Amino acid sequence: GFKNFNIVLNTITVNYNSILNYFDNRSTNASAESFNAKIKAFRSQFRGVRNIDFFLFRLSNLYG
Repeated sequence: GFKNFNIVLNTITVNYNSILNYFDNRSTNASAESFNAKIKAFRSQFRGVRNIDFFLFRLSNLYG
């Protein structure tokens, strides 16, 4: 009858392999999350970019 407990249990069940992978190999997706944060910060500096090809070119040169 505990709805919140069932939600947590379902989350753990769905992500079971990823959770165990962290403890077995100490591998996370922190580098991907960091890269996404850098892209978001870069994109926020250049709001209203009209030339998307040039934006992607600069992004690939800076972080590629």
